[in-house]
Amino acid sequence: MALVTKRIEDLDPKIQALCQSSLSAREHSYSPYSKFKVGASLQCPDGSMVSGCNVENASYGLAICAERTAVVKAVSTGVTDFISVAIAADLETEFVGPCGMCRQTLAEFNPDMTIYLVRLDGMVQVTNLNILLPGAFSPKRLKFEFHNGNAKVEK
Repeated sequence: MALVTKRIEDLDPKIQALCQSSLSAREHSYSPYSKFKVGASLQCPDGSMVSGCNVENASYGLAICAERTAVVKAVSTGVTDFISVAIAADLETEFVGPCGMCRQTLAEFNPDMTIYLVRLDGMVQVTNLNILLPGAFSPKRLKFEFHNGNAKVEK
């Protein structure tokens, strides 16, 4: 899959809404240390969206990225099926992809997820988690005996 760059208004209306949701989520960012605001919105198969923003902490290691905030928010309400994610960040001319920790977190739920990287100028780069994290370590790809009922029950 080659990387595709488009304007938000040239995308499908549902994807436009997803991208706009990530931009809105970015506005809630708590980033007093880095001043680097990020928002993310996950799209579920039923069309619903779950958004999150980055939340920093004076103890830097305790910060959480927007993508993981959205995943934790979704999972805490029983939602675990995602088809795509839009990530909005504020670098003027660069697209900002998810960090390694977020890539692995997203792969847990869908290693084939489409990713929309959104800039503030309305440009969107379309990519895929397969490109950003090839060969992902994921229960969706590997048969883990210990995962969700796959364990052998001893009598």
